[in-house]
Amino acid sequence: MDRLLDYILRRIVKKGALAVTTPNGNRHVYGDGSGSPVAIRFTSRSWLMAVLLDPELRLGEAYMDGGLVVEQGSIADFLELMIANAAGREPAAWTRLLRDIRTFLRERFHLNNPFRAQRNARHHYNIDSRIYRLFLDPDLQYSCAYFETETSSLEDAQLAKKRHIAGKLLLGRPGLRVLDIGCGWGGLGLHLARTAKASVVGINLSDEQIRIAQERAASENLPCEFRLQDYRNVTEQFDRIVSVGMFEHVGKAFYPAFFEKSRDLLKDDGVMLLHTIGRLDAPSITNAWVWKYIFPGGYTPTLSELTPAIEKAGLIITDIEVLRLHYAMTLRRWRERFLARREEVLKVFDERFIRMWEFYLAGFEASFRHFGLTVFQIQLARKIDAVPLTRNYMYDPAQQAADTAARRVNTPLRIV
Repeated sequence: MDRLLDYILRRIVKKGALAVTTPNGNRHVYGDGSGSPVAIRFTSRSWLMAVLLDPELRLGEAYMDGGLVVEQGSIADFLELMIANAAGREPAAWTRLLRDIRTFLRERFHLNNPFRAQRNARHHYNIDSRIYRLFLDPDLQYSCAYFETETSSLEDAQLAKKRHIAGKLLLGRPGLRVLDIGCGWGGLGLHLARTAKASVVGINLSDEQIRIAQERAASENLPCEFRLQDYRNVTEQFDRIVSVGMFEHVGKAFYPAFFEKSRDLLKDDGVMLLHTIGRLDAPSITNAWVWKYIFPGGYTPTLSELTPAIEKAGLIITDIEVLRLHYAMTLRRWRERFLARREEVLKVFDERFIRMWEFYLAGFEASFRHFGLTVFQIQLARKIDAVPLTRNYMYDPAQQAADTAARRVNTPLRIV
């Protein structure tokens, strides 16, 4: 096994400084020696074999369960080094075969029908809400922030995200009715109601998130209705539709249905804003470890997969913005805040959970920096003249001032 591991790592690791100790005590060094050194150790031959046979799934499991120990640096340093070196390289034949098998099984047996979609949502979003409160901003924004400068705080960047989305929704006329598909804990909907005097309906499949969103709306007496509802079951029409961080859970097979339903729910002069993680390169299935432990049913689209479904639904793409490194910066801040409060996490979950989430946050951050992940904001309409001719309206200084003032009166969350 040492020889196979050595062969694989010498092909992959060309930059950086990686030391690997195998279960029999042999130490191998890889890379050109640049950067901060990283050292890992496999604790047993069975774990080493498991990782060699199925690295996409078993590497994360090895870290979670103690089969892989980081002895110098952190798991974030290790994943950054490995992903940066692997970027642009063709996967090994065995890895491609495993992906083909997983693609076949997911497309036939794991489609996101309404029952499975709700089960998948609860897997990730129904864990104890105190965990999210430990590392998210006070408004519990659990999606890519918008960094106007690289030194912006997480709080300022999440406010800027909400302001940026509101600008693209053209909410200048009070009383517009907005549908928020995948509303999370309600932060965006409450913000739109608070700053743009909009009437908001938020829908979600996590009963825990809906409960908290409803409590927040009631505490501020805002015109926001939060429902435990699948987008396929909504029947009203809306002036505006927004969806942030939900589309990744729709599933590729349901893209046509999602956009056709969105068109039906949007009024003739309406505007929709879709904010989703996407891929800059070729289509690919979700990483096996992420699918099993973090986002079951998840799929990250390319623009080439999105645009045909949008066009066939009769919607017009009026603007596309690619937020390249914003999510990497968001994830770094989440990871740092999460690890800084490790002792508080341990009051709710165990060390295995901490290692799982550390691996998740670090792996995604490195993937957004090196592995082709990004965020798309796609503005859609039914009519070609539904939005202004230029993009100036997205950056209204008066709206920025109003939103900043509204932040100061934002009601603190009560997590129980």
